[in-house]
Amino acid sequence: MIVTDRITLAGRLILPGSVIEAGRLAIEGSRIAAVTSGETEPGDLDLTGHTVVPGFVDLHVHGGGGASYASGIAEEALLAARTHLDHGTTTTVASTVTGEIDDLARQAHVLSELVEDGVLAGIHFEGPFISPGRCGAHRPDLLRDPDPALVRKLVDAARGHAKMVTLAPELPGGLDSVRMLADLGVIAAVGHTDSDYATTLKAIDAGATVATHLFNGMPGIGHRAPGPVVALLEDERVTVELINDGVHLHPSVLDLAYRTAGAHRVALITDAMGAAGMGDGLYPLGPLQVQVTDGVAMLADGSSIAGSTLTLDRTFQRSVQVHKLTIHQAVESISTTPARLLGLSDSVGSLETGKLADLVVLDSDSYDLVAVMRHGRWVRGGEQFATVTSA
Repeated sequence: MIVTDRITLAGRLILPGSVIEAGRLAIEGSRIAAVTSGETEPGDLDLTGHTVVPGFVDLHVHGGGGASYASGIAEEALLAARTHLDHGTTTTVASTVTGEIDDLARQAHVLSELVEDGVLAGIHFEGPFISPGRCGAHRPDLLRDPDPALVRKLVDAARGHAKMVTLAPELPGGLDSVRMLADLGVIAAVGHTDSDYATTLKAIDAGATVATHLFNGMPGIGHRAPGPVVALLEDERVTVELINDGVHLHPSVLDLAYRTAGAHRVALITDAMGAAGMGDGLYPLGPLQVQVTDGVAMLADGSSIAGSTLTLDRTFQRSVQVHKLTIHQAVESISTTPARLLGLSDSVGSLETGKLADLVVLDSDSYDLVAVMRHGRWVRGGEQFATVTSA
């Protein structure tokens, strides 16, 4: 890493609600000291031809770089986090996958230490409290009803660092667990569920605030049985996760979610497994094996999609170039909205004075990732920018 005590970046800045084509972003230590407009000055780093956006925030990611957060091995978790950091994700919530309760508790212990070290922003338990009929890439024999005592055991194992638990509210104990999680300040997410419309509304009223990868792992919309999708989309209290990889969702479905919920309620996630940042091959996902072919992750038996191979820089680029989202919509869904959901919007999620200097530099024409900074330190690409000298 290249350590920076005080620098000023000069280039195109994407701010909340505005764009400064010729902007200057001053950084002192780990934080943004000032954001102004104006031409470059001697000593600035010249980012002409580049666009600066806030660092990406991933609510839901299982691994990357050939490593898995579900391994329970700190070195693997560090590799996964570093892989996504290299692709612009400066704030990561590590997701587990269904396993034995005691194994999940051990994984939580390891991941909690990385939260305390500042590597991760929290832990997301996806499973085992999900529907057998909608389990996807989760081993059916390890699923459990969301008994509040079991849910609490996992939350306690995370030592205050559990950020989110995905569960199926229609299962025995589901609504009670949602209420308990809300009382504990942990996000209750509806996902991998066979819940109907009415039960989903009850879950939202009980405190559920997230839809885990909306549309995937739940019944589709029926004209007489609207199911969970409609309930989750229509309620302003709910943030909906979407996986924009061209595999999980038809483009028209993603567009429908944006038209209905708006970027302020959409969190674009990777749901990435160990193959993110890697090539095709066979990879573990918890106790299961995943075959990746042409970048698409499937269970080795071919029965289900098994997460993605996405990184958030690819999601950003696809959202702007393929779906024609505005750059502000993309920033909101990849940075601002998830940061707010996590309760971190005072420090990350936008380029504003006083916030952490977490940022991504993109090519202004192609939106290819060029450089990444976290906490005022370049972690990728910063050495290429020349310092402006006086005439």
